Amino acid sequence: MTRGNQRDQDRLKAQKKAAANAKKPKESATSLAKRKEADADALRAKQKRKEDEQKAGATAK
Repeated sequence: MTRGNQRDQDRLKAQKKAAANAKKPKESATSLAKRKEADADALRAKQKRKEDEQKAGATAK
């Protein structure tokens, strides 16, 4: 359990953190959707490369 000065220090630290987060711009729905689509495309490309490598390895044997 925090007591005395430690409680005050923790409270100030939490206030500073909340203030820093409030200054950050929020991500809009359109940019979020674009980012999700880009991430999905990257994963699809990675899976395709892996499948191609497995097929190439199977034919080489």
